[in-house]
Amino acid sequence: MKNSAATNGMVTPDLSVKLGTVTFKNPILVASGTFGYGAEAKQWCDIEQLGGVVTKSVSWKPRMGNPPHRIIETASGMLNSIGLANVGVHTFVKEKLPYLAKFDTKIIANIAASSMEEYRDVLEHIEANAVENLAGYEINISCPNVKDGGLSFGTSVERTEELTTLLRASTDRILMIKLTPNVTSVAPFAEACERAGADAVSLINTLVGMSIDIYTHEPRLNTVTGGLSGPAIKPIALAQVYQARKACRIPVIGMGGIVTVEDAVEFFIAGADMVQVGTANFVYPDAGVRVAEGLAEFMRDQKIGKISELVNSLRVRAELKAAGW
Repeated sequence: MKNSAATNGMVTPDLSVKLGTVTFKNPILVASGTFGYGAEAKQWCDIEQLGGVVTKSVSWKPRMGNPPHRIIETASGMLNSIGLANVGVHTFVKEKLPYLAKFDTKIIANIAASSMEEYRDVLEHIEANAVENLAGYEINISCPNVKDGGLSFGTSVERTEELTTLLRASTDRILMIKLTPNVTSVAPFAEACERAGADAVSLINTLVGMSIDIYTHEPRLNTVTGGLSGPAIKPIALAQVYQARKACRIPVIGMGGIVTVEDAVEFFIAGADMVQVGTANFVYPDAGVRVAEGLAEFMRDQKIGKISELVNSLRVRAELKAAGW
């Protein structure tokens, strides 16, 4: 897929998106934890057709993650309690980043940690070993299945702002904060990220959920609860993207149950500047590429020249807007 002037006499829509100082070829990213470090999906997916790859979360030390069972299929989705299993930042910069540097697509490193200092140290170690196509960082403050950190940052506006301020001082690359949906309102968190200098917010991460075996009376996940993702959470994700867009002026990256191009278009209309395809990758490893190709076709059919024309184009009745809805 190319954003050239014309293909077979038809004008090709401009799918490019600028985030900070970085231009992405299209607004379709693959979500952290659903695409590995890129190599895992290469045989099924042309990575260079994606706008970018958000890597699996990386922490300072390697993590084994939670014991099984840690993935359970549910109605219209899945529960996971992986526990941020990862290779650690030293192996990440030695093996994973150089591999991803071979591809003509942007890389966003997802960082998870248990303390502010660990977040900073991981980011600075990646900065010191950065590759050319490293666009920036997504900071995971919202994972609901790690007990010693993560969610504690994501459910406190003050700590979210403090962490964002700390990390902003360590990089000029894109700084994207991944927000949790497990709060009363995402608006104050989006505002806090903007005040602290974040380039964007991404949402939503998984919702806390559980599943029970009715014959053994035991939870199906070893950790009892885990993160619910997939099509089941899309209506919630859309609403929270809409709320975040109203609350802040920085770009919003939407995710949560995107499987088809129609799903993605809903997020753009609700206010997302870019989207991430996540759980669908477990079913279709090329789901992100399918959505990107479908988006170009949709825009041609609808005679939409630029992706920016779709973003935040929701038409809400004037009387509802006047009432503050």
